[in-house]
Amino acid sequence: MPQSNNILRSTRDLVERLKANNELWVIEDRVDPDLELGQIQREVCKRKGPAILFNNVKGSDFPVATNLYGSEKRINLAFGDVPTEFVKRAADFAMNALPPNLKKLWQARGLFQKVLTIGTRQSKSGPVKGCYIKPPDLSAIPQIRSWPEDGGAFITLPLVYTESPASGKSNIGMYRIQLFDQDTAGMHIQIHRGGGFHYFEAEQKKRSLPARIYVGGPPALTIAAIAPLPEDIPELLFASLLMGKKLKIDKKDPLGIALLLEADFSIQGVIPPFKRKAEGPFGDHYGYYSLQHDYPYLQVDSIYHRKDAIYPATIVGRPPQEDHYIAEYLQEILSPLFPMVMPNVKEVWAYEESGVHSLAGAIVKNRYHKEAFTAALRILSEGHLSLTKFLMITDQPCLLKDFKSLFIKVLERVDLSRDLFILSNISQDTLDYTGPKVNEGSKAILLGIGEKKNQLKDYWRGSFVNASFEYAKLFCPGVLCVKGSAYQKDPDQAELLVEESAIQGYLMVFLLDDPNEACSTTHDFIWHVFTRFEPAADIYGKKSIKRYHIKFQAPLVIDCRLKPWYPPVLTEDPRVVKNVEEKWGKEIDRICSKF
Repeated sequence: MPQSNNILRSTRDLVERLKANNELWVIEDRVDPDLELGQIQREVCKRKGPAILFNNVKGSDFPVATNLYGSEKRINLAFGDVPTEFVKRAADFAMNALPPNLKKLWQARGLFQKVLTIGTRQSKSGPVKGCYIKPPDLSAIPQIRSWPEDGGAFITLPLVYTESPASGKSNIGMYRIQLFDQDTAGMHIQIHRGGGFHYFEAEQKKRSLPARIYVGGPPALTIAAIAPLPEDIPELLFASLLMGKKLKIDKKDPLGIALLLEADFSIQGVIPPFKRKAEGPFGDHYGYYSLQHDYPYLQVDSIYHRKDAIYPATIVGRPPQEDHYIAEYLQEILSPLFPMVMPNVKEVWAYEESGVHSLAGAIVKNRYHKEAFTAALRILSEGHLSLTKFLMITDQPCLLKDFKSLFIKVLERVDLSRDLFILSNISQDTLDYTGPKVNEGSKAILLGIGEKKNQLKDYWRGSFVNASFEYAKLFCPGVLCVKGSAYQKDPDQAELLVEESAIQGYLMVFLLDDPNEACSTTHDFIWHVFTRFEPAADIYGKKSIKRYHIKFQAPLVIDCRLKPWYPPVLTEDPRVVKNVEEKWGKEIDRICSKF
């Protein structure tokens, strides 16, 4: 566990700790950041191997570190269990402190002492000011391109720092950054997020928005930037908690916004109002390319970096990747906070296998008629959780991380005539292309509450009348996966499946391109199903409308086939795969065999 006297202040600090614990592979041979570096990480990640330090990266003087957080052990080496215990104690105190008394305050004295050690402190000097690149030259940093159709090189672990022009409140978010030229970088800054709000405010005032792109520094900064924090908890405060010490910042920097002095790199400038550049495509964490769209950009003024800077990066793609471990850690550490801000919610879990935002589950209170529904609406109004596309709710205890456990609890209790709610024509995650337009789509809420009422069919021995349905596989009791034709060949096939007598007795039936692959693991099922349908467009069944509510009859058919307007699934370049296998394959096998 990290100790207070051994705080990680930089990427180099983390690299050294991983090396000391035999969790690092150091590569001295020259590696091309264009596809080769990313392919090496993917192969290591597939084998659950170590973090990697590339000491000789073509075109750059900076070493590159990847897969730093790609295991539970490495996450623990970075942060230990101190933050988790603190959040639990803080949440418990907040919910039980009233009315206050001396006994409660005395028991919480350690908590108050800890509070005094977190936050920020003003300073004029810090490691990030060690070196300057001015005029700026973005080509000096490693030009990492991860997938064959990527539109260029990207910063893949950027920490975008902005402050609200209206309130002065800060935000650190992770929005991918495309490197256009020496002094211009694309900002995939989304309106759903804090930085997007700040840019909106700036445009309303017809002003440029000052911004910094931090890369590296205390690992706590990276984790805080992607944490699904409740709306009013500042990322800097959370980063300080993870770090175990106050963060050094310069509030009087000439740019007009705070400078985090312990970052490894700081790329700074302004985002001009009402100006856009084509950004993308980019192989994203959904497992597909996000396509090219017009986004704001940073006009870079200067670049700072530590004298001994290591450039951290990650390679995202079809889950699970390195970000799987980060997502799980963050959810575990933050889970005690959600009952504080959502009192009728006991637990929430977003499934990283779906790209995080496509699927979430929750255990809630249901003390009166449909209180569970109000809890669902509260979840869909909270920070990152507001991007959830399909939300499953139960009031029964279960291991929420185990998707099958939740799924079966819900299916045993659901009444499809009353417990499925489809919310149409609303906002959707920018990276989810299942809707009719970017940022547009729908959501669904599925309730499984109260007493068990359904006996789930746990076998498949049927046959189809329509020969276009090739075969079926049971994923879990009550759930059938059916092999369909390509969507382009038969776009209305889901409607035909509703009429098949062979699917009677099942509650949910998924029409898929490849049920064998989808049913091979729970990870595969979640990805094949929940990244490939939009509730308002792809749910079918016999139904009626009463009091403006759609009453479905079981079984529910959901069309999860790839649609022509979906972006391409991420596939590796065969030539790069071959080259990496020939050059690195044996060494990767040898290194990863130790893990």
